[in-house]
Amino acid sequence: MKQWTGWIVALCLLASGAVAGNGKVRVREAWTRAVPAVAPVAGGFLTVVNDGDVDDRLLRVESDIAQRVELHQMRNDGGVMRMRALPEGVVVPAYGRLELKPGGYHLMLIKPRRALVEGGHFDATLVFQRAGRVPARFEVRAMGAGGS
Repeated sequence: MKQWTGWIVALCLLASGAVAGNGKVRVREAWTRAVPAVAPVAGGFLTVVNDGDVDDRLLRVESDIAQRVELHQMRNDGGVMRMRALPEGVVVPAYGRLELKPGGYHLMLIKPRRALVEGGHFDATLVFQRAGRVPARFEVRAMGAGGS
């Protein structure tokens, strides 16, 4: 019975848009903050879960919501927060997770093509080295929103 309960919960989450994946790699809780149409950038956040026994790598994210989407990292460098692009992608460890969140790894939506309005959503595709293409639906939260 416990096994069935887990499957039912997983199916409910998938149906609600909270989780997407292809078996080994799952995307959970993809979101962004609301921004006006004139905003030059917006941030994207999510969690990638790797249920496989081999590391994978998030190579890029594709979406028509912005002119381009880049993977970035914020880090504290001697008391100064610095942001850098990660053109080689980010490793998702075997049996592990990768969290893209404010102040750490995140997506930069460069030149959004429309306003991101609280309560709205947009679709994207995460491209992995091993898992291939995994769809994700991003929820638009309030301008000052933090993680869940």
